[in-house]
Amino acid sequence: MTAQATTLPEGGKSRRVYLLLREEIARGTHAPGVLLPSEDRLAEAQGVSRVTVRRALDALARDGWIEKRAGAGSVVRPPRAPSAIAADMATLIPQVVRMGRSTTARLLSFSYGPAPEPVRAALGLAQGAVVQTAVRVRLAGEVPFSHLTTHVPEPVARGYSEADLATTPLFELLERSGVAIAGARQSVTATLAGPDVADALGLAPGAALLSLTRVVTDDAGRGVEYLSALYRPDMFRLEMQLNRAGEDGARHWEPVIGGTA
Repeated sequence: MTAQATTLPEGGKSRRVYLLLREEIARGTHAPGVLLPSEDRLAEAQGVSRVTVRRALDALARDGWIEKRAGAGSVVRPPRAPSAIAADMATLIPQVVRMGRSTTARLLSFSYGPAPEPVRAALGLAQGAVVQTAVRVRLAGEVPFSHLTTHVPEPVARGYSEADLATTPLFELLERSGVAIAGARQSVTATLAGPDVADALGLAPGAALLSLTRVVTDDAGRGVEYLSALYRPDMFRLEMQLNRAGEDGARHWEPVIGGTA
């Protein structure tokens, strides 16, 4: 299984043209098999030089979005990326568990140390509390699609080993350690890939990522896991089913809880 990569060209103008054309190809404005406008026409339309356009087209060709044919021009290629892994926001936690069983993970690091302040505060730990920190990359087939950093309080983490975490989803390890997981709060935003994350996910530094932060609590309200997850947007998406609810002027969109993805 392969996925289309991101190789941003040098220069701000070339990157702008690259991203514009890639977005147009992705949403079907330029269908597979169709010739893109010539370099001259693209340069005129974007108000840039032919060199700028050529750099953008070269990057699109490297990433598999187009094929450059001598004497013919640039032809849009069929998408190579597998269908994105989808998760319903209304039932995300059980789907994450299933995802852990249907995909594989590669453990990049495993260590113990003082909790970073945002983690300490979110988990409600005492000053100087020690957490076990693990960094993993999760793969669909052979393609990395997420970069996961987890922080677990030391008393909980001692219930499993580094070898366990390399082969078993963390939710299962926590429950196996006697943790009664009761709830979680999470937020989703966007961010850019730093050099280490970009390298682990096969992306160019600065590529856009979907960022999810989750704090998991047990039945006593204690924080037992802090997760920072970064997802490739071409490989993962969050979905939500909505219904119209209310009456007259108070009608609004309402999420469907317990739906299926």
